[in-house]
Amino acid sequence: MITAKKSFGQNFLKDSNVINNIVSSVDVNPDDLIIEIGPGQGALTTRLKEKNAQVIAFEIDERMHEVLDKLEDDRTRIIYEDILKVDLSSILKEYNHKKLYVIANLPYYITTPIIENLITLDIKIDALIVMVQKEVADRFSATPGNKEYGLMTVLINSKYNVKKLFNVKNTCFIPAPKVDSAVVKMTLRNDVEEFDFNKLKKLLVCSFQHKRKTLKNNLSKEYWEVAQKVLFENDVDLNSRPENISTDLYIDICNKL
Repeated sequence: MITAKKSFGQNFLKDSNVINNIVSSVDVNPDDLIIEIGPGQGALTTRLKEKNAQVIAFEIDERMHEVLDKLEDDRTRIIYEDILKVDLSSILKEYNHKKLYVIANLPYYITTPIIENLITLDIKIDALIVMVQKEVADRFSATPGNKEYGLMTVLINSKYNVKKLFNVKNTCFIPAPKVDSAVVKMTLRNDVEEFDFNKLKKLLVCSFQHKRKTLKNNLSKEYWEVAQKVLFENDVDLNSRPENISTDLYIDICNKL
């Protein structure tokens, strides 16, 4: 039995009902490709293989060779590298696939960097189904006016429709973390106009630097001149705080800068 390593943020999912619900949350076909991040001891990987799609699992813990290597075949590949350090675009060029999915039980301490990295890459990911800390799931799926609504909310929602599927008790893991988790599904949007992602992020960093201040007080004069026109055209209070501005309005402001 391989014990969880705290330095890797490992909490092994043991509840078969939760695993079944994750696997059934997306309709995967044999001509699709699944990326799994942090397969651990392979509980989720084993079920994903039943979808008969191609699977690439990225595992940072070399100790898992003894359990994960048994799952490898012509449709399943285990790569023992850090997902944040691999050249994912180059790896994906080796595969022919119709749709691309990311399915993962993400380590709490590195959830945001992984998600931001994936949505920043010039790769079409049709959907991400990820288990994250419950409060992070609430942040990702928050709507304007909600106290959890922030920079990452807008960044993710600029590309994906986000839905929290279900909560997961901490007792479903070994060892049990101190907090509960939730599974979130992010489905690629096809209703948003094109925009510069880095430019939008720069705008959001300025907008959310002081959440208790109004958008006007957070933005530079150059940014505010554009933003106030967009807000006025959409009948939005010019004294609104950043958490009251919708994702699509931020994209509109970004495209007019």
